[in-house]
Amino acid sequence: MPKIKSNRAAAKRFRSTASGVRRNKAYASHILTKKSTKRKRGLRQGAMVDAANLKSIKKLLPYI
Repeated sequence: MPKIKSNRAAAKRFRSTASGVRRNKAYASHILTKKSTKRKRGLRQGAMVDAANLKSIKKLLPYI
């Protein structure tokens, strides 16, 4: 059987860790003036992919 190709866009956005799959938070790239400092600081931290979305991520990245 041939290898399955990873989705390259997903490979750049997600990283595998011991406790799951890590992702970056959305809404942190532009229109930052109306967002509070506390909110922007929270967006800098990464987050874990939710269990509901994990199946679709595994399909995009079979070797993660």
